[in-house]
Amino acid sequence: MSVAGTSTTPEGRGARRTPVPRPGDHGYALDPDQLPDGLVVADERGRVVCFNAAAARITALRAADALGRPLEQALPLEDLEGRRWWQLTDPYGGLAIRMRQPERNLLLPGGREVLVSARYVRERPLGPVQRVVVSLRDTEARRRTERSHAELIATVAHELRSPLTSVKGFTATLLAKWERFTDDQKRLMLETVDADADRVTRLIAELLDISRIDSGRLEVRRQPVDIGAAVSRHIQAYVTAGQPADRFLLRIEQPLPGLWADPDKIDQVLSNLIENAVRHGEGTVTMDVTPCASPREGEETGTSVTVSDEGPGIPEESMNRVFTRFWRGSKRGGTGLGLYIVKGIVEAHGGTITVGRAPGGGAEFRFTLPVAAPAYLA
Repeated sequence: MSVAGTSTTPEGRGARRTPVPRPGDHGYALDPDQLPDGLVVADERGRVVCFNAAAARITALRAADALGRPLEQALPLEDLEGRRWWQLTDPYGGLAIRMRQPERNLLLPGGREVLVSARYVRERPLGPVQRVVVSLRDTEARRRTERSHAELIATVAHELRSPLTSVKGFTATLLAKWERFTDDQKRLMLETVDADADRVTRLIAELLDISRIDSGRLEVRRQPVDIGAAVSRHIQAYVTAGQPADRFLLRIEQPLPGLWADPDKIDQVLSNLIENAVRHGEGTVTMDVTPCASPREGEETGTSVTVSDEGPGIPEESMNRVFTRFWRGSKRGGTGLGLYIVKGIVEAHGGTITVGRAPGGGAEFRFTLPVAAPAYLA
């Protein structure tokens, strides 16, 4: 692959281009302005001969003003300690064995951070530098990722503090004053400790799930799943816990295709969606389980589960943020990570999930899973 264009007109457009290879060549010409990252090339004299559109955007410098200038003037970089970068690294007069500079954070005039890496092009080993090729990348995406990670840590730490404080308080009290409490008081304290320990376990599981989703390492262990029976179990658990039975409506359209999925993770999806409908919705919580077209190409059928309520629903302007981290809607409470994990689990199964407005006016979540097959049959 060859990079087209080593000089530009004052308007920033290429005035000279590398010729497009003839038929049979194993490459193609590429306009530097098509590159997503900033590209700056200096010749053997240290003069800038290429300054692409991304470099102009990142540095806020016009290409016409950079071309022909010494590299250290066109790109006056400093390290985080305020030292001039090109004087420090000395690409043309430094070590002859040096071929590159690894990516690092440097500062542009005004203090703006940019990720910079460089390649020293020599015609022969230990020969003089013929070109210095510099890559520039904006740090905004990296900052967003770092902020997201910091926010995640802060959120989980905040959520962990409450149950751990409770566990520590009750256990310390019991150890210090065991004989002073009745059996009923001891049982109540231990039940509270047990519930808080479960909450800590769930938070840690959420954190691990997010780590696996972000890294693409969420494992799905497929088994036959009776999705209708799974939904029924969740409804029965709520009724046993005191919710009125008539608050739930389950409709299953038969016949359903055989579904291979990870039962534990599907339970996690159902638990989250039904809990959201019970806690934040109103009226009847309706669950529809139906066969549908598969979300995966090449498969004819899939299974769809819809969970809807009759509450106020989700504002239209918030629907595109429902499956992002820390979205909590109008009500506070919880980590705001549940629906992000739900989406990750559904997509790890090759499925899709959507949110909309239910016929009764509330929120409606619908996820669709392909029939799929276990790994040993795939």
